[in-house]
Amino acid sequence: MNDSLNLRALASPENLRMLGAPIFIILVLSMMVLPLPPFALDLFFTFNISMAVMVMLVAMYTKKPLDFSVFPTVLLVTTLLRLALNVASTRIVLLEGHTGPDAAGKVIEAFGYFLVGGNTAIGLVVFGILVLINFVVITKGAGRIAEVSARFTLDAMPGKQMAIDADLNAGLIDEEQAKQRRKEVSQQSDFFGAMDGASKFVRGDAIAGILILLINIIGGLFVGTMQHQMEVGQAVETYTLLTIGDGLVAQIPALIISVAAGLVVSRVGDEGDVGGLVINQVFSNPQVMTLTGGIIGVLGLIPGMPNLVFILIAGAFFFLAWHRRQIIERDSEQAAEAGAAAAPQATPAEAQEASWNDVQPVDVLGLEVGYRLIPLVDKGQDGELLRRIRGLRKKFAQDVGFLPASVHIRDNLELKPNAYRIALKGVEIGGGEAWPGQYLAINPGRVSGPLQGRETRDPAFDLPAYWIDAAQREQAHALGYTVVDASTVIATHLNHLVLSHAAELLGRQETQQLIDHIAKESPKLIEDLVPGQLSLSVVQRVLQHLLDEGVNIRDMRSIIEVLAEHAPRTQDPVELTARVRETLGRAIVQSLFPGNGEVQVIALEPTLERILTQAMSAGGDGGAIEPGLADAMLRQTAEAAQRMEDMGMPPVLLVPPQLRWLLSRFLRRSVPSLKVVANTEVPESRTIRVTTMVGGAAT
Repeated sequence: MNDSLNLRALASPENLRMLGAPIFIILVLSMMVLPLPPFALDLFFTFNISMAVMVMLVAMYTKKPLDFSVFPTVLLVTTLLRLALNVASTRIVLLEGHTGPDAAGKVIEAFGYFLVGGNTAIGLVVFGILVLINFVVITKGAGRIAEVSARFTLDAMPGKQMAIDADLNAGLIDEEQAKQRRKEVSQQSDFFGAMDGASKFVRGDAIAGILILLINIIGGLFVGTMQHQMEVGQAVETYTLLTIGDGLVAQIPALIISVAAGLVVSRVGDEGDVGGLVINQVFSNPQVMTLTGGIIGVLGLIPGMPNLVFILIAGAFFFLAWHRRQIIERDSEQAAEAGAAAAPQATPAEAQEASWNDVQPVDVLGLEVGYRLIPLVDKGQDGELLRRIRGLRKKFAQDVGFLPASVHIRDNLELKPNAYRIALKGVEIGGGEAWPGQYLAINPGRVSGPLQGRETRDPAFDLPAYWIDAAQREQAHALGYTVVDASTVIATHLNHLVLSHAAELLGRQETQQLIDHIAKESPKLIEDLVPGQLSLSVVQRVLQHLLDEGVNIRDMRSIIEVLAEHAPRTQDPVELTARVRETLGRAIVQSLFPGNGEVQVIALEPTLERILTQAMSAGGDGGAIEPGLADAMLRQTAEAAQRMEDMGMPPVLLVPPQLRWLLSRFLRRSVPSLKVVANTEVPESRTIRVTTMVGGAAT
């Protein structure tokens, strides 16, 4: 019973597929040591030719190299199969060659006698030409392409990884998509590296074919004359033709496999198969075909030329040009008819009384685009930017803690064709230009060379950049640029502005929705706080203060608990914000200094700290700070923050809690990257190291 179950499990389709490759390799290796009858040789030679043809067709219909990632392994297996067949056929040629031309099977006989007419010299020439074409032209070129592609792909990996991280941080892709794209980048490098090495198989196979040919001719001459007492001329003719047939039946599949390798590594783009790309790109312009037909026709009129052949070819080009022009005109007419049918019929508008419906509310978030950017936001054309904006809002909600208002998108003919404008509550907060069909190559600060393109600056982070064509994309990656398309440029800019204006996006309605969402899990906590102890406006102001300084509000349970604890003693949003920040201190410090390492900060010199504390006690705000002191403090803080950024660390100013709110407002406009943190917000488990003193010397 158990034996029958084991046999049934072994015979399952999945196990048979797993055993297929090892069995095939063992079978191929056994051909080198076990004698095969002529019929088996015919069968395996025919299988070898059919496999080569199938591999070439798969390569032609592959849309991108990674769709045929197993090709290097296929190249190794087919090369091993050819060599095994060469060994098996050599054995039978030397053993039975004296019996006649079909001693090694009908396939070798056909290639040795019929394809080259039974002529030894012609057979040697044809074999030599095939080897040269395979070895010198196709294999060498494909190997060089694979080598260069592997090098450029490896050099471009950092730029591609940065582009993936940028899309992930902007919410354009999720973690699973980012993982898949990183895997594809790694697979591309591995594939071209494997193809570079696999091309050596074909090169070695060509050299082995030449050596096997010479060995077989010399061995056949020795066997025929010494063992079978054949005449020298008869032995040379018999064994040479059989050897040539054996060589041709191996070299023709090798040539086909080499062509397949060249097709795979020389692909650019993934829009379609090779045949479709050639037809679309070579025979798509009727003007080119008309000029080609004219040139061939003129050559056909020259006396002594084969006039009929040239005129026939010229006529074929003229016909193709005419046919292509008819297709283009028909497509244009259909597009015009579709546009006319879709256009709304203009009807005279009747004069109507004004109503409250004429009062349109201002959009919280608006995106206006020029007419060339309309396809990016057109639902009918599955605009890429629409999908990215949806992902952006989802990413914002996950990272910041509330759902922002929807982005209202519309076209604006007053803008430049490639321009866009981002508005918050009707006021423009950002804009730029994007070029559909092109890519923005952004210089992150460590590129190895310039690019040929339209020089510009990244609208989101003001980094130097170039707008480049798609053909320069791989070159830009290899030079270290971060390359993104037009929709990603706009989405990243929008995401940056939304994050920097998060406090303004949190209105009364969003605050109420957030509280209602928390109330589903903790109804009693919310009921006791709002509106019993705090008004909705106070809660909103506390949350806005947190967002203003880059603190997310995802931990609403902790925020609500702190507000409920201190609400009986104070209703001041600033004081409540300070209490909330102390509770969220671990998360605030963790976001600035990941891990458990030391916290490297900027600090105030004790004398300056005492002066500011006295000014706070006297005036209550920054107006009591002497102007000269304020200017010196701004300058020194900006210099210290720049030094921290140059060292790759976040600029953080550590101050007493009573000064944190004053200095945060005072320094925010002049040093926007600086984060002001109170002593009480740093967890006791973290070690503090002061790197720079404002108002004193560096430590």
